[in-house]
Amino acid sequence: MADPADVDEAVYDAVEAIPPGRVSTYGAIGRLVGVGPRRVARALAQGGGAVPWFRVIRADGTAAEPVRARQLELLAGEGVPVRNGRVDLRAVGWPD
Repeated sequence: MADPADVDEAVYDAVEAIPPGRVSTYGAIGRLVGVGPRRVARALAQGGGAVPWFRVIRADGTAAEPVRARQLELLAGEGVPVRNGRVDLRAVGWPD
């Protein structure tokens, strides 16, 4: 999957598959698509506004600093439990 547009689309498709109330990590999406977590982050930063980008978090359960407040607000709206600024990936992580 060398074409950057194809990679972006594959990332968007994977993110769209995350059910409401669940979250995934950049690394998990990357493994599904066959790219690294930074490539996933780049795809979402460049054009992921049309997909539920806020359901993708860091491997330690935290939100990225530039979007932290908005991301946690959107996740809370879906009932995702956040404690001390972290999402419990064991409870709501996707895919299982």
